[in-house]
Amino acid sequence: MHDDRNLVEGRLRRVLDERIRPAVYPESVPLDVAVWHAPGEPVPVAEGLAAEPQPIQVGARWGAPWGTSWFRVRGSVPRAWAGRTVEALLDLGFDENMPGFQCEGLVYAPDGTPVKGLNPRNQWVRVGAPVAGGEEVVLHIEAASNPVLLGYRPFRPTRLGDRETAGAEPQYTLTRMDLAVFDETVWHLVADLEVLGELMAELPVDSPRRWDILRAVDRALDAVDLQDVNGTAARARERLAGVLAAPAAPSAHRISAVGHAHIDSAWLWPLRETVRKVARTASNMTALLEDEPEFVFAMSQAQQWAWIKEHRPEVWTRVKKAVADGRFVPAGGMWVESDTNMPGSEAMARQFVHGKRFFLDEFGIENDEAWLPDTFGFAAGLPQIIRAAGSTRLLTQKISWSQTNKFPHHTFWWEGIDGTRIFTHFPPVDTYNCSMKGGEIAHAVRNFRDKGVARHSLAPTGWGDGGGGTTREMVAKAARLRDLEGSARVVWETPRAFFDKAEAEYPEPPVWVGELYLELHRATLTSQARTKQGNRRSEHLLREAELWAATAAVRTGFPYPYEDLDRIWKTVLLHQFHDILPGSSIAWVHREARATYDRVAAELGAIVEAAQRALAGDGGTELVFNSAPHARAGVPAGGAATARAEGATALTEREGGGFVLDNGLLRIGIDARGLVVSAYDIRAGRETVAPDRAANLLQLHPDLPNMWDAWDVDAFYRHTVTDLTDAETVEAGEDGGSVRIVRSFGSSRVTQVLSLPAGERRLVLDTEVDWHETEKFLKLAFPLDVHAERYASETQFGHVHRPTHTNTSWEAARFEACNHRFVHVAEPGWGVAVVNDSTYGHDVTRTVRRDGDPGTTTTVRVSLLRAPRFPDPETDQGVHRFRHALVPGADIADAVREGWRINLPERRLTGAGEVAPLVTVDEDAVVVTAVKLADDGGGDVVVRFHEAHGGRARATLTAGFDLAGAEVTDLLERPLPDVPAPAHEGGRITVRLRPFELMTLRLRRA
Repeated sequence: MHDDRNLVEGRLRRVLDERIRPAVYPESVPLDVAVWHAPGEPVPVAEGLAAEPQPIQVGARWGAPWGTSWFRVRGSVPRAWAGRTVEALLDLGFDENMPGFQCEGLVYAPDGTPVKGLNPRNQWVRVGAPVAGGEEVVLHIEAASNPVLLGYRPFRPTRLGDRETAGAEPQYTLTRMDLAVFDETVWHLVADLEVLGELMAELPVDSPRRWDILRAVDRALDAVDLQDVNGTAARARERLAGVLAAPAAPSAHRISAVGHAHIDSAWLWPLRETVRKVARTASNMTALLEDEPEFVFAMSQAQQWAWIKEHRPEVWTRVKKAVADGRFVPAGGMWVESDTNMPGSEAMARQFVHGKRFFLDEFGIENDEAWLPDTFGFAAGLPQIIRAAGSTRLLTQKISWSQTNKFPHHTFWWEGIDGTRIFTHFPPVDTYNCSMKGGEIAHAVRNFRDKGVARHSLAPTGWGDGGGGTTREMVAKAARLRDLEGSARVVWETPRAFFDKAEAEYPEPPVWVGELYLELHRATLTSQARTKQGNRRSEHLLREAELWAATAAVRTGFPYPYEDLDRIWKTVLLHQFHDILPGSSIAWVHREARATYDRVAAELGAIVEAAQRALAGDGGTELVFNSAPHARAGVPAGGAATARAEGATALTEREGGGFVLDNGLLRIGIDARGLVVSAYDIRAGRETVAPDRAANLLQLHPDLPNMWDAWDVDAFYRHTVTDLTDAETVEAGEDGGSVRIVRSFGSSRVTQVLSLPAGERRLVLDTEVDWHETEKFLKLAFPLDVHAERYASETQFGHVHRPTHTNTSWEAARFEACNHRFVHVAEPGWGVAVVNDSTYGHDVTRTVRRDGDPGTTTTVRVSLLRAPRFPDPETDQGVHRFRHALVPGADIADAVREGWRINLPERRLTGAGEVAPLVTVDEDAVVVTAVKLADDGGGDVVVRFHEAHGGRARATLTAGFDLAGAEVTDLLERPLPDVPAPAHEGGRITVRLRPFELMTLRLRRA
């Protein structure tokens, strides 16, 4: 037989596009349209419905950037259409190639009942099936004219990302507002042909199945009268029935389709717009659930559910019913789909506490999975946190975006730093916006790395980013793929059902130990420094507020601010969303974030001050309150006392220019350039700075990644570097114990103060940068005379080790990584820590010196600032302040302690006398991360702590109040089954912890 494959396939494409798809709506009549443009921010639904609109014609421009327009459409169903299905086709000016990234609408009935969302791939509203003819149709559309920021030429700087700079130019053209007859038979023919055509394209050319489909398609197209598609569609479908009925092979891959709409809680739109995106999508999905009995939809992010409840009660009613029916499924158990690299230990725990508690309180549902399809890599401490929250599973897709190395598994155990393992799945479909295309399904089958031992994978199915979720077309395709020869078997299932099957078939999957590093989006550790600083400051202020409020409540009856702390925690957790904290959102988002963090700081500061004042009482004794988990200067952890004096620091001029700082523990040499050329550990008799090198070296790189400007830094940025060694000023500080340095470069200016606190082995570097560069990357370098093949950086509830070498492509790809409060490098017996108060990104490299003094130089570089132009063209412009400290002679214990110290500076008050800690621990390796009252308001004291040094620990925890009993709990403060209550004697409890083990104790007050 002659090979006419290309001829038939070309015929299929043209006939589908030009004749069959247009015949889905064979008849239409225009609707009358009027519009009212809301002046400013979105208005309540009742106000929008009551506004008096003005006539507007199809073809007119509408919608200023970020505006809201209320359209009213009216019309009558022609009586000649009686008995037929009729839909309203409402095209606001959509580009079908951009679902989720442009204008959107929510349709209401005249009484305010939400009907469904409008999106580029979802422009219809059912009017009747069948209609009687003559019905009057009135619909209202709340239309959002969100501008397109990520267009066909992506990553172009734009002022559209903030309403304050976006202007008023209309963004869209009203395209179609019609009533139309919906021909369901033709619609099904489209689905038949699309499924078969897409499957055919994925089968081998020499496959008999491919040719069976080709011949059936050819016969079906012969049956279509191109002048009467509607009259002949049924006949064409009959000719496809045979190939559609052929069952899948017994060995076919199994795909669990989960209805999904990945909605970023903020990104190329502000938080307020996400509130509406979620309402539109939930309206769509509840409507689709009513129409499609097999369909299942899952939605994560408790914050988004809470928004529906608060802002769209009419949608919430429908959502609650669908949840009760078991088909609208809460997923993930987190407050938002947060970044997991940068949130601190307690914040990461509270993501699960607040998320899971919301779903438990509202629906009585507890999620067993963490659902993070789009998060930019996963910290090694996360498995323990997931387990401690009562969950056991993780789903993500993002690691498939890695630039360099292909991850070796799709289903596996992920093991964290303490040995905890989580059953983990990466959907091989490689998208969290699956649309049931044949190419996607075939890719999932080919791509699945665990063939031969497993055959189940998951496909999150639906348009995200405000695209409206799953469509009826996707459901129709999935129905045809349930049992179809040549394809994977597709079935709608909940995440729990998928994981149950996957675990049952694969009880001993492979193990991946350590962080799940994303080899992409590394610059999110640095972009938008003020947002990151706001997060870090808020996390520590929340610790202080809980600690001192709990202490004051127990000691003085101070009213514990349960509701305020709950609300503030949720605000901070929201801003840890994976496009806010990482700095990858529009200017509007970060402008609002800065204002929010300022409000949070003021509120928490007031709580701390009031609680400390209640504890201090009246008196003239100067008290130092120590919020850190370690004693310092004679002040106990979590208590207040008079601090003891620590000696003095001498400042002398250095031969050749510059200064020497000496406090008897360290001797710091600062040259005439303001660079640290010596950091001598007097006790160890050892130099810290590598020979012929200088620390406190600011380095500037060009920084224009190939894509994703705010997200990425590409390895070639290192090819060019400028050392900022010229100083305008190097002078003694006004306090007589510090050195002040001023530098200028480009359009920017840096002022630094280097100080050596008395009695302490740490050089403190306060850096102020007035930053006005574009597409540049600023680093702060510390070349250290340390031979280290690996280094430690803090992560949640412990630290992770990374190599300093690049033996493999996996190691080379980690050229920018995350730390929390410290980075530590060491040889046996001696090490150095670099601690920070607000930075996350860093790199560590090693070189071997060949001339002069041989040996190894290990360079730690802190990432300070970037200046990408998309999506915020003014990223980080302005003044920034950072604090770092260099700690020579530090072991891990020192790194942990100094990291806490720099983030929790002492507070001073005058009062009556010392304040004893509410809880004490006698082992420095056991670090308390939270002291608070129990969330249920019962008055119990909750203490969370972990082993922080990486070894086993035995510690005694002592309650500073009459103790009636204690129990070990999960993160939600529920007793752990099969874990005996710890014994206590005289308020003392002995605990034993494995390396990095996390424990929560609930202490009952007598």
